[in-house]
Amino acid sequence: MIKFKMLYAIMATMMILVALSPVLAEPDSSEKIIKADLIFGPEKGLNPAYEYTGWYMREAGIYETLFALDKDMNIVPELATGFDQVSDTEYKIHLRTDVKFHDGSPMNADAVVKSLNDLISSSDRRSEYSFIDSVKKDDESTITIKTKDPYAPTIASLADPLASIVNTDVDLNKTPSGTGPFKFESFEKGVKMAVKRNDDYWGRKANLSGAVLYFVSDAMTRALQLEGYDIDITRGLPQTEVKKIESDKDLDVLQKETLRLNLLYVNTKKAPFDNPSVRQALNYAINRQEIVDTALEGVGGVPAIGPFSSDNPWSANDELKAYAYDPSKAKELLEQAGITDTNGDGLLEFDGKPFNITIKTYTSRAENKPSAEVVAAQLEKIGIKSNVQVLEVGAIRSDLSKGDYDMALYSWSTGTTGDPDYFLSKHFESTGAEAKKTGYSNPDVDSWIKAGRTTFDQKERMNYYAKAQERVLKDSPEIFLFYLNELVGVNKNVKGYVIYPSCEITFLTPDISLGE
Repeated sequence: MIKFKMLYAIMATMMILVALSPVLAEPDSSEKIIKADLIFGPEKGLNPAYEYTGWYMREAGIYETLFALDKDMNIVPELATGFDQVSDTEYKIHLRTDVKFHDGSPMNADAVVKSLNDLISSSDRRSEYSFIDSVKKDDESTITIKTKDPYAPTIASLADPLASIVNTDVDLNKTPSGTGPFKFESFEKGVKMAVKRNDDYWGRKANLSGAVLYFVSDAMTRALQLEGYDIDITRGLPQTEVKKIESDKDLDVLQKETLRLNLLYVNTKKAPFDNPSVRQALNYAINRQEIVDTALEGVGGVPAIGPFSSDNPWSANDELKAYAYDPSKAKELLEQAGITDTNGDGLLEFDGKPFNITIKTYTSRAENKPSAEVVAAQLEKIGIKSNVQVLEVGAIRSDLSKGDYDMALYSWSTGTTGDPDYFLSKHFESTGAEAKKTGYSNPDVDSWIKAGRTTFDQKERMNYYAKAQERVLKDSPEIFLFYLNELVGVNKNVKGYVIYPSCEITFLTPDISLGE
């Protein structure tokens, strides 16, 4: 039976590759066209204001923003040349005057105002920009953004690809018109996107003639396509394939700690998870280093302390007391919460019933399932019977929204805009979308987060956010597991690729080239 299962798995993998092989057709050898595997792609249209479409379009080098994060996480002007803060609620944004959209029309104040107003009026994520009161043109190269209240992350929020500047006068779903170093050429949902060099780009022209970006959700398929030289570069390598790829003289693995955090949502609306002592006990029961060493093969991540990795300038990790792996402490806290082994079978009970935990996670990220399985095994060691349920992304989102879960292993980018409010307000402010999923609410945390985003002095902001990080670590509505290392597999003929901290929104840049 075991041999049959192995043969079936091999055949299934071969079928996937055969099915994909027509897609991976060779480009014209006279052109420098890179072939890349990405994890995700646009799901509904190509308008940046829909869900995370802006991320994928920026990843493809098509869309740009007024401000952006550089490779050192500094917020720098992109389509803007700078800004003046006129008051606590008013910003004058100065625009570049040498930029054209891909359709040839000028990127001027009128176009920028239209693009931003489209975002704040019709995006399915427009609530994230509800702080904006108005966007108006001053002259051809200047706009003014007024906020309803003082809002310190205003400029940082304009670095989110959700706020990409596009020509809204065209049908973005058919002929998306951005300003990036690459122009849209074609798109096949769930399969691939093709782009070509923008020869009229305002910045340095791209080295590549173009690119074909394949959307491949299965991590092993991505690895096999790299190993078979069907592609030149892939994001999201499975950790298990790193040594094999590194042993190939023509391939290499690039890696860097990123802003992505893998965590466990804890359903605080459900007993006994509504008890902070139980959530703290679960923290002590988890050996984060073991997760990194086993599920991540020692290369895929760094054990987490607080929500932000230590490389993040807003991290308070140096002042935070990490949860040590301490099974005895975990059992002690559980006993105080009334969770004990009443019948001597080695398993804990709560309220007269076995205390069982289901950890839900999803399929598209290679590290999720093995990490959840290691956590489940660690909980078993202290008497908590645990199982892992793997779902599609849509299904787990639905379950989280409905509160139909115990714990859920999820992955989040904590620094898309470079400002801490982006993550903290979503996850730990009581009105935040993710806080509503865990049921977390703490008035002190609410007040610190609010103070942090309405204060403009950076030291004061850091003080508020450090307090918030300390409290949420203690309250543990989410259990922080590890900061993910980005693993990028490349053929050695790929030159100039740099892993940005915000690697999920910065991928195809003018610097990338293909050697012989």
